[in-house]
Amino acid sequence: MIVKFSNTNDFHSGKYGFLTRTIVMTLAVILAAYLLPGVHVNSVWWAILTAIVISLLNSFIRPILIVVTLPFTIISMGLFLFIINAVVIMLASGLVRGFEVDGFGSALLFSLLLTVLNYLLELPNKLMNKKTFEENSDDSDTDDEGFTPYEEVE
Repeated sequence: MIVKFSNTNDFHSGKYGFLTRTIVMTLAVILAAYLLPGVHVNSVWWAILTAIVISLLNSFIRPILIVVTLPFTIISMGLFLFIINAVVIMLASGLVRGFEVDGFGSALLFSLLLTVLNYLLELPNKLMNKKTFEENSDDSDTDDEGFTPYEEVE
């Protein structure tokens, strides 16, 4: 018996996932830089590069920072994660020449605004996927009584 994971969301986690996340993050970076006076992006190309660098830092460096600072995060009841997010933004500012953050306060505000904008920009995609899942989950010929994220293939 072979178990195959069925994926209803090709655009978010499949072959278009990286491109979709990069576009959403780029739009969020441009909007956040426009709204905050302490953050500057020189062009759309620098915004795209900034989005890629922030995504890579969030994937590889942020988890390490979270593990290293776990006691502070526990003591602060999770508020230290805001500091980690600001540090990631400051690192991205140091790595990308066309992306400038004036200080730690601007990085903190930028990370908060970036989180809100990413959520708002991803909301239509999440709603579409929920609707798609509800349409695909009406399987009357199965004997399962609940959600199963995989299909059995023989």
